[in-house]
Amino acid sequence: MLDALPLNAETASKRAHYSSVFASIKALLENETDWVAGMATVVCELHQSFGYYHWTGFYRVVRDQHLKIGPYQGTHGCIDIPFARGVCGAAARTGKTQLVPDVEAFSGHIACSSTTKSEIVVPVFNPKGELLAVFDVDSNDPDAFDEVDQEQLEEIMAYYGQRFPGMPR
Repeated sequence: MLDALPLNAETASKRAHYSSVFASIKALLENETDWVAGMATVVCELHQSFGYYHWTGFYRVVRDQHLKIGPYQGTHGCIDIPFARGVCGAAARTGKTQLVPDVEAFSGHIACSSTTKSEIVVPVFNPKGELLAVFDVDSNDPDAFDEVDQEQLEEIMAYYGQRFPGMPR
């Protein structure tokens, strides 16, 4: 496992760090077939590798228009999130990454933790384009995530969706 990258790392350092973390994820999942083990591994690697990741986890699509908490690291998360609510719901509903520099300014934000200041949520699709889950990262730091985080997390989640396309619902 790599040392945790601090919040205000330079762009080149951040890209290089994500590249190393992604290589580690691929190596760890090389022979894995269990989708829950895959999620847990992705969460662990990312959460431990970035100092500004304070809550990191998956919310799985388990029934129509609802997300259910999956593997995560951090304090307790919300257990069930409808697509109609919150940042995770917005990512699920729109199929687009939600990059939120200030959660208090996000209409309909669900405060699962009172310490969260910023958030990024990336949808995860299988090869058929079906939404499998969303990947959620909360930070206790304001404006913690940027375009590099978005680009890199979208790449990692695209890999995950291809690697584990048949997650049971």
